[in-house]
Amino acid sequence: MPLTGRPTLTRGAKMRWDATRERHVLLGPETVVVLNPTGADILGLCDGHRSVADIVDELGRRYDRVVDDEVSGFLEKLVARRWVVISSD
Repeated sequence: MPLTGRPTLTRGAKMRWDATRERHVLLGPETVVVLNPTGADILGLCDGHRSVADIVDELGRRYDRVVDDEVSGFLEKLVARRWVVISSD
């Protein structure tokens, strides 16, 4: 995944706070994925304006240790499931 790509949630995917679980969830067609706090932070930054590198930099300010390969790997899994798209323009 290019660090210059700009991720965003696909049209059918939404991230919401689930009060029952007290966690963020990713909602897709007939699917609910419970996110850990880091996953929710990553998806919260996927606005189509920030690049993957920008997201890694922002997470680096929030956490002690952020590995760009781990962020890229997380996003690649979501791209494969068609919950995230990456624009490269």
